[in-house]
Parts: sequence; structure tokens; C-alpha cells
Amino acid sequence: MNNLLPEKDLSLLAEQIKLWSSELGFSSMGITDIDLSQDQRYLEKWLEKGYHGEMKYMERHGKKRSRPAELVQGTKRIISLSLNYLPENYNGLELLEEDKKAFVSGYARGRDYHKIMRSRLKKLVSKIKVHSSHENRVFVDSAPVLEKALAQKAGLGWIGKNTLLLNKNAGSYFFLGEIYTDLELPINEPKIVNHCGSCTSCMDVCPTKAFEGPNQLDARKCISYLTIEYKGSIKEELRPMMGNRIFGCDDCQIFCPWNKFLKITDEADFKPRHNLDDIDLSNLFMWSEEEFLEKTQGSPIRRAGYESWLRNIAIALGNAESSVEVLRALHSKKDHSSEIVQEHVNWAIEQHISK
Repeated sequence: MNNLLPEKDLSLLAEQIKLWSSELGFSSMGITDIDLSQDQRYLEKWLEKGYHGEMKYMERHGKKRSRPAELVQGTKRIISLSLNYLPENYNGLELLEEDKKAFVSGYARGRDYHKIMRSRLKKLVSKIKVHSSHENRVFVDSAPVLEKALAQKAGLGWIGKNTLLLNKNAGSYFFLGEIYTDLELPINEPKIVNHCGSCTSCMDVCPTKAFEGPNQLDARKCISYLTIEYKGSIKEELRPMMGNRIFGCDDCQIFCPWNKFLKITDEADFKPRHNLDDIDLSNLFMWSEEEFLEKTQGSPIRRAGYESWLRNIAIALGNAESSVEVLRALHSKKDHSSEIVQEHVNWAIEQHISK
């Protein structure tokens, strides 16, 4: 038998893609069409309410997010893939209970997932091209793509009340990536079933009460948005609620019942670096900008930037129990050149004076 698949045999090619994706370490794969009209309406309402905060890129590209063929001309199908990222011994809940320790979201403790996912997607594209010529582009949270909506249509799970994609066999600790292609591959037509039921755990535990209702997240209150995307002064009423979370927030995943079925990864690049799963806030606060840039090289944490990094840690130190180490760390940055850092350091010091 010729090892080159005939281009017309798209069903066989789709089966091969599933096999290759598994061989490359992807956790799941599905294929969908490009109709996202229903999701576009949801996005428009979300934007109208201003829930995106200062993430202007969410509205900048018009309807390209929900019209894949406008983003990449000729797109007929989208191959959606997931990759589990949580390493063994994830100590999310334990860290939240230790106020002098830093909490960094599980996805950001290791190497930047964008490069890892993109590399694997390109390898998959290369395999497809050997068997069938096609035009394609790969995306990993890097363009106006409604990745969760596409993944849901492709059968990788359902969008839960916490706005994350959930899978009843794998929870929610996984990354998503897409291949836009002009191949008219057979699509997965799953019956999309929402398995959240009456559960509201994710909304109930949100520290800042960022959920206005099921699937209604006001990013302006979300700790992930505040610590990563937002660059300004964080509202004082929100600061105590942030606890020791200095980069991201996993609460709505930690307490989600479906994450009892999460799949652990053995991907070495996703393992914590620089003790980010067990490090004192005071220690991190003493990093110079040079140290920050060196130790976050190839890390998602770079996205926040050094100023926001210090701002976030200052808030966490303000929420920590008073100690010589905590106060010494805060006073070391009292005269920092950044007004944002100064403001949050002074606020944190005031918290200890008033205790």
C-alpha cells in the first residue's frame, strides 16, 4: 500500500491526524467547521458590558474572532487540540493557606507554553503536508481566535460556568491550540452536553466575586486579569481579597469537582522553575529587575512585567501576617522609582500598622 494518502480520502487523513496528535503528546483532538455566529453574539454582549476592562485587543479585530475565514483566507476547518499541563504534586490549595508564600498559577510555574504548543502544532502540520498539500496557520493564544468556543464545537469539552473549557475525563488544566486549514476534513459533531448541573462552586469561591452569573466573568474584578493584564493601580477594596496570589488565580479550577479527574502531565518543561511552587514572598520581592528578567526568561510571567510583579507582591505582603522579614522587604522598596510600586508598598505597610 502506498504510504501517501490520496487527497480525496479525507476521512482516513482525519484518523491519521488523531493518531499523530497523540504521538506528539497532545491530550485530545477534534475537528470543527468555522461557524461561530452564536459565540459572536455572546462576545458582543460581553464587550458591551465592559467586562474586558483594558484588554482593548478583545474588540480591536472586529468580527475576525468569530469568522476564521476572515482571519485566514480560505479556512474551511479548524483542528483543535489540547495539552495537559499540571505536573505531579500541584500544591495550589496548600499555598493559598500559607500567606507568606507566593501563589503563582499552575500554568505559569514552568516554561512558556506558547513555544511548546506551537512547536508541536507545526510538527503536526508537517506530517499532514506529507500526505496532503494544504494551506494552514497555527495559533496558540496569539491571535483573535475564540479557542474555547472552537474546542467545544470540536468535542473537546464544554464551557463551564467559570468560562473555562471543562472535560469530564480531564478537568480543565490544559492548554488549547488550533490549526486553521483549507482541507475539508470530516468534522466532529458531538452532542455538546454541559455537565456543570446546579453546581456553583467556581462562582462561590471566587475571592473577588468576579462572576456576575454563570459564564459571566467581569475581568475587571478577576485576579488573573488584575495581576497579569492590568498595569495600573489596583482598587484598594480588591487588594485584601487577592491574598497571596501574585500571578494568576486557580481558585475556580482548584474547587471545580471535575478536576478530580484531571490528567497529570509528564512534560518536563511544565515543571516549576526557581521554586515557584514553594517560595517566600519576601524572597521574590527582593529580585532586582535584572534577576526578574533572567529568571522569567521563557516564562509566561514576563507578560506582567517587573513593575506589576512588584505591585502584586507588595499587595500579597500587605495581606501576610506581620513579621520582621515582611516589613523589611516592604521598606526596601518604599522609595522605588515607580509610583505604582510606591503606592502599593505604602498601602501594604499601612496594613501592618493597623493590625
